[in-house]
Amino acid sequence: MSEPFDQGGGVLAGSSSHKTGVWKERRLTAIDTARQVRPPKAALKVLFANKFFYLKGGAEAVMFDEIDLMKKHAVDVVEFSMCDPRNRPSKYGSYFVSLKDYRSTSRVARLRSALSFINSREAADKISSLIRNEKPDIMHCHNVYHQLTPSIINAASRIKIPIVLTLHDYKLVCPVYTRLSNGQVCTKCSDGHYEALLVQRCADGSIGRSVLLWGEARFHAAAGSYQRVDKFIAPSRFMRDAVVPRLGEDKVVYIPNGVDTSRIEVSGQDDGFVLYLGRLSPEKGVETLLRAHAGDNAAWRLVVAGAGPLLGNLQSRFPLAEFTGHLTGEALEARLRDASMVVVPSEWHENNPLSILEAMAHAKPIVASHIGGIPELVSHGKTGLLFEPKNAQQLSSQIKLLLSDSDLRRKFGREARRIAETEYSLERHGAALLSLYQSLAAPSGAVHQLGP
Repeated sequence: MSEPFDQGGGVLAGSSSHKTGVWKERRLTAIDTARQVRPPKAALKVLFANKFFYLKGGAEAVMFDEIDLMKKHAVDVVEFSMCDPRNRPSKYGSYFVSLKDYRSTSRVARLRSALSFINSREAADKISSLIRNEKPDIMHCHNVYHQLTPSIINAASRIKIPIVLTLHDYKLVCPVYTRLSNGQVCTKCSDGHYEALLVQRCADGSIGRSVLLWGEARFHAAAGSYQRVDKFIAPSRFMRDAVVPRLGEDKVVYIPNGVDTSRIEVSGQDDGFVLYLGRLSPEKGVETLLRAHAGDNAAWRLVVAGAGPLLGNLQSRFPLAEFTGHLTGEALEARLRDASMVVVPSEWHENNPLSILEAMAHAKPIVASHIGGIPELVSHGKTGLLFEPKNAQQLSSQIKLLLSDSDLRRKFGREARRIAETEYSLERHGAALLSLYQSLAAPSGAVHQLGP
């Protein structure tokens, strides 16, 4: 028998099935309403800390790429740095520490600078306020030494925020960053005993600077500053292997730097010149490249794009090379498009050089030193050619071999571009980074996904 209906076509109030139906309907309506009015789940919020907030070098380039990528994928970003007129705009600038100048001639000022160089109360206080006010899920440190100091790590740890630190250099196992002593590769401080720094005066031969860096290393070892970091990011396997004996396997994760290949259209242009791009400082090996060029009586064209402490000296000693100074933007892109190859003649344990990633993205073959993390990027005989560091004759031979064979250059370049797209894309870097953040922060928000 059919259910009785009232005049409006509804179920009559007197039946038991009517009561059950009403309650189900009301319950479903309440759930739907709650879903509509419930506020959206909070986005992941990441605090990026770096002592410079303008494009000074590789560390800043990596950080700004990460900031842009996180914002693109709806991650909230908070910034912490040092005040500087060259800084990019930041709504968190009021929290930035005051500009530090370590070149003062006053003895009292130098003493104060030395103390703040090791441990900055100002940085610790300001980042504590920033964290309490903005409540980020993660603090990601890049280059924080000296101007910010690891005091910010201790401050964040006391507030119990997870901390990530990207290892752009060897500071944790070498107080002078480079694992070089008087121009020679040195690993004597890798075990945490820093006395070799004093004996060898590794800081440019200065006993004063060496003592200061020794004091800094000893202070933070005693304070356990780096033990408070939850995860260290090693951009190269070489870096990972260098720090794991000190930090432990579980503390270090390998995430290589990325390059935005989508913004670079391969032109196929090849104007027959060799390009160096980077800082002009001793550890970069640019003098070896210039000696190779001079030894060949400038038979091939060499363009040196970069600035640094050696610029004036090298210009006067090697007048046959073309020095462009520091290039950015379209000027740099144009040089990369037109070059026949990129040379990276480093004489220190390079980590994961952006210059190589940029060359790969532009489909350029690379001639580079067999040192540090470079062989992870440059596959000898597939994407370029390797040579022994400081060996100008061997470098010259590899350059001339590539210059004599345009088909080989194109073959190496195509493979370099393919690897850049598949293994070192910026999206791949961002996906690995976000996965790390989520594993540490476990935010209440929905799972973020990067990439297609």
